[in-house]
Amino acid sequence: MKELTLRQVEVVRAVMIAGTIQGAANLLNVSAPGISRLVKHTEDALGVRLFERKAGVFVPAVEASAIFEMLNQLHRQMANLHDAVSSLQKGEDFTLAFASAPSIAQFIAARVIRSLRTRFPDIRIDLNILKIEETLDYLLLERGEVVIMSSPIDNPAVENVPLVEGRIVAILPEGHELAAQDSVSVHDLMRFPFIGVDPGDPYGALLAQPFVEAGLEPRHAMRGRFAQTMVSLVRHGLGVAIIDEFSVAEVYMPGLIRRPLREKAGLTAYSVQKRGRQLSSFAEFTVSRFRLEMGRARARERWDEATN
Repeated sequence: MKELTLRQVEVVRAVMIAGTIQGAANLLNVSAPGISRLVKHTEDALGVRLFERKAGVFVPAVEASAIFEMLNQLHRQMANLHDAVSSLQKGEDFTLAFASAPSIAQFIAARVIRSLRTRFPDIRIDLNILKIEETLDYLLLERGEVVIMSSPIDNPAVENVPLVEGRIVAILPEGHELAAQDSVSVHDLMRFPFIGVDPGDPYGALLAQPFVEAGLEPRHAMRGRFAQTMVSLVRHGLGVAIIDEFSVAEVYMPGLIRRPLREKAGLTAYSVQKRGRQLSSFAEFTVSRFRLEMGRARARERWDEATN
């Protein structure tokens, strides 16, 4: 038995609504001869009469009333399907939960969320800022889909996917004597009050590494738990520090000077997720945007150094 195609359904219903071939053509924005041929072909293929022609008006045939009722039901279902697809495309009725390390969240996360809201204007976003020791519970209890971290999580229950490599840079208060140099050594920084993070913390260990490799032990005049705290203390002239470049990725940071380290020092940002969990398309888009935005921040920093 010949089956109706969706195009035939659309055309037959348009003729039923408009009552004329030309009216159906106007509804569908196509030519009238094409509509006429398709209606005739459909009736011939089905072996049934769908319309009675009365003075140029197409009236649904009595014997086809059941078919037209089903066509209306199908049209309503297709309209519902299109609405559902449209809602999904805009992120409607979906809450995307993800998290980030404080250093990456400070500037990069806002750029990612701006892209998310542009691409999915109706999506709800639940952003959490997590310390590394909070990440495992967050993922394993499925409070969120993915976490963007500045170091991997050493646990077989999660997957760590490298995103981008970044550098460790020196930050100085405006007007500091080291700001006159194009780059700064950890040996230079040892001469000034130094602001850091406990080396027992994974992020603190990353920041301590260039000192350790130079045979130095940084003496912290002050310690801050998060990158934001360190930035604030340096801005207020309370000391100098080193920090990952993503934490100071804003174009304009009044009161703060960034300088590359002469020693090679860096970190890798990771997306971390529960092993075996399939991310939503929204979370996958988020991860791709973090990779893009951190890559842009890194490139912009290199450009600024080359042109200054």
